[in-house]
Amino acid sequence: MKRNAVSWAALVVAVVALVGSQHFSRPLPAAQEIPAEGQKVAQALSDAFGAVADFTKPSVVQINVEKKVGAARGFGGPNSLPGQTPKELEEMLKKFFGQQEGFKFERQQFAAAGTGSGFVYDDKGHILTNNHVVAGADKIVVTFHDGVELPAKVVGTHPETDVAVIQVDSTEYRPLPKGQSSKLHVGEWVVAIGSPFGLDQTVTAGIISATQRNDVGINQFESFIQTDAAINPGNSGGPLLDMNGRVVGINSAIATASRSNSGVGFAIPIDMASRLADKLIKNGKIKPALLGIAINPMTPVLARQLGLDPKTHGVLVNEVVPGTPAEQSGIKVGDIITDFDGHPVFNRNDLIYLVSTSDVGEHYKLSILRDGKAETLNVTPGDAKTIQASLGQGAREDAKDEQHAEEAPAAKTPTDVFGLSLAPVNDELAKKYQYGGKATGLVVTEVKEGSVAAEIGIEPGDRLTKIVADHKIVPLTDVDQFESIASKTDEVSVLVEDVRKKAPSDFFTLVKPKADEKK
Repeated sequence: MKRNAVSWAALVVAVVALVGSQHFSRPLPAAQEIPAEGQKVAQALSDAFGAVADFTKPSVVQINVEKKVGAARGFGGPNSLPGQTPKELEEMLKKFFGQQEGFKFERQQFAAAGTGSGFVYDDKGHILTNNHVVAGADKIVVTFHDGVELPAKVVGTHPETDVAVIQVDSTEYRPLPKGQSSKLHVGEWVVAIGSPFGLDQTVTAGIISATQRNDVGINQFESFIQTDAAINPGNSGGPLLDMNGRVVGINSAIATASRSNSGVGFAIPIDMASRLADKLIKNGKIKPALLGIAINPMTPVLARQLGLDPKTHGVLVNEVVPGTPAEQSGIKVGDIITDFDGHPVFNRNDLIYLVSTSDVGEHYKLSILRDGKAETLNVTPGDAKTIQASLGQGAREDAKDEQHAEEAPAAKTPTDVFGLSLAPVNDELAKKYQYGGKATGLVVTEVKEGSVAAEIGIEPGDRLTKIVADHKIVPLTDVDQFESIASKTDEVSVLVEDVRKKAPSDFFTLVKPKADEKK
């Protein structure tokens, strides 16, 4: 009986063990496979990046520069004496050691080296890069993908946009094809190639994060392409490419707190860069041109006051200098310039850039809105040096020559509501604020603290020279005129000339406060 109990116990243990072994040895489910369609898309994208890299490799170069920096031996180093010039140090040595035969103060040359990038622009050995890569260089050496090193010379630069062209004595390397940066859209894949930290032929990829960044504050003229493709020191001057291997920009700068990539890089649009490069190759420099106008950016308020769609883009002409190409071409105060030579104009810098880099003496089409109707003018920019001297000096033909002092405005007039005291320009005010030329308009003699005028930045000494009235821009000649126009509307736009010249003349909109906001 005892033996049978032991047998049964053994049988139970065996069954439990068998069941347990079956449970623990159960085969794991097969890993889920990546969908074939997804693999195909990923592989296609990978192949595309590889194709762009292979195609562009022979055309992307590393640029090495050297700049000689003169330093006096023993001067300016750890063993030098503070506060002494090389000549003073030389005299001191003579005093202590006497006049020695052949005694002279030697200078030592130190070489500062730097690395940047560039790409072959045409079949004549021209290479496009950044101005800051080659500026001040005493020696430039270009290294190609196959290890060939060639000396290069600077053909021309345009510091205002950070564009430069250099040239090597070789035509065997293929130029990169140009794309159209104006057709880029946010989210589009792009590839950056260059020599970050001296590592040549480095390829990174990303997307277009934004276009037409014109407020970065790096260059005088900006319309940057923003990308999250990794750009680091040494990438400057290298190409930004679309997925067809066409250049759409020149990598130029990054926004970072550590000098390394933070996902915010900027490239100069190829449309801008190639326009300048062609001129630099042809002439070696760009001779600045001007039309002879003063302009203002359009705002929704200005557009509405001029009877236009608030979304109207362009710049507003607020002055035409007599005798300049602008006057000769028929440009008038109040015209809104929307395009120059087929390029859209969205802000003041757009037009200044397009005009200043145009060819002096050549004819261009200028698209304008005049009295709400589209017109086209033919303009011929002139030499900037010739025109600049007369900018702001021309007398306004329809301004009056009144030089009398104006009585203080009565209470509750528009000037009182805005917190302004105004007077026509006279000899005393012109002398006090050092107005140049034949100044006209109304002088701001006082601004009430906390007023509408103070809040938008108007200061004593500023001049109000024009005002928007009945959908037109008219000169301001006396206080009564201002009062009459401003009394008929809740908001009035005036052209303000900053007496301290901290900014160009601009239209300011004065808005009457509501009853419960009046101070």
